[in-house]
Amino acid sequence: LNDLALLLWGNGDLAEARPLYERALHIYERARGPNHPDVATSMNNLALLLWGTGDYPRARFLYARALQINERALGPEHPQVATSLNKLAELLRATDDLAKARPLYERALRIRQRALGPEHPLVATSLNNLAELLQATGDLTGAGALYERALRILQRALGPEHLDVAKTMENYAAL
Repeated sequence: LNDLALLLWGNGDLAEARPLYERALHIYERARGPNHPDVATSMNNLALLLWGTGDYPRARFLYARALQINERALGPEHPQVATSLNKLAELLRATDDLAKARPLYERALRIRQRALGPEHPLVATSLNNLAELLQATGDLTGAGALYERALRILQRALGPEHLDVAKTMENYAAL
């Protein structure tokens, strides 16, 4: 159901994708229990679609609930918790709640650095996210330093021609 919903969503059919994501979430909750990490993943999928349709309150609720599930099931320092933190922070940043987004991004970055190592590409993702937030708040020097660090990580890990490198360069150039 999740895969079919993703395919439909990719084709622009949000109206058909949403009930499939909701059904998948319901199945996971019944089969695995309401506090299983698979439930959190399903909530994140649905939240992203809801965000895309402008249902920010429900998306925020689902992201926050997925974060709680992952923290409880996996522990507060698990990389999946960092993913949940990032997702919630991205929505907060997109809805101009920058003050609440920043500590979530910072915590996600700390978790990923400890769990995955300082040179992991997901650390670069967290650096990019935090840099975008700093840029939005006017801290251009801080944002620039984070973009530079993210670029170094991505170029070493993925090569200079990778799409993620180009995206980070674009962000840095816009700064």
